[in-house]
Amino acid sequence: MATNTILRTNAVLAARNRQHDRLFFSGLAILILITTVVGFAPTYFLAGMVRANLPSPIIHVHAVVFSLWILLLVTQTSLVAAHRTDIHRKLGLAGFGLACLVTVLGLLASTNALSRNFAPPKFPFGAQTFYAIPVTDMLIFAVLVFFAYRARRDPAAHKRLIMIATIGLMDAPTDRAPFAAITGGPHRDVLVCMIFLLLIVGYDLWSLRKVHPATIWAGIFLIVVEQLRVPLGMTSAWHTVATWVQHLG
Repeated sequence: MATNTILRTNAVLAARNRQHDRLFFSGLAILILITTVVGFAPTYFLAGMVRANLPSPIIHVHAVVFSLWILLLVTQTSLVAAHRTDIHRKLGLAGFGLACLVTVLGLLASTNALSRNFAPPKFPFGAQTFYAIPVTDMLIFAVLVFFAYRARRDPAAHKRLIMIATIGLMDAPTDRAPFAAITGGPHRDVLVCMIFLLLIVGYDLWSLRKVHPATIWAGIFLIVVEQLRVPLGMTSAWHTVATWVQHLG
């Protein structure tokens, strides 16, 4: 009798946690969407998107694919919240393909920026050092998406890995106004990314009474790479590689 009561209680708690997960991760995806739209509104979304004055065609393609990824994230979390996991799974393979495109086009776009000797106005270390930031963004994203795909049969780990992979891209919109006023510079825009990560940590502690292992190792990976990339970009070895890429571009 006691065993049956415990089992029923556990089943109720599990169902409640699933409902909380649907609400939290859907809300987080919408917050990421809002952040992206606000950050890129002046230069892209309010500038006519395909008619926006971007520096090259590859930047246009990159912007479209990046936007599609954010929209897919919102769609996938909404499908889970609506109990349509059947459609969610069918879109999963297409989502993995889109993630590959995000990575490839992110590298091409950052290389194009390097060939134009581009660095944000407030970035003090030059284009070759700045090149380390988008390249490591793609590294973070690709690694975490790969492990998310491997963990696709473990929903709790899968959704946390996908979210943290996308959070790693948020330094792109948050190095622009109005977020730049908060962070103080494009190489410190990771502060906004940390806020997103802390939201997941806080939710884990509230819902699970512990931080999920996927949140721990993915969060550590994100933080470590983001803290090392500017020092890496300032090394002579990186500048040698960046010079070669710049001339090739």
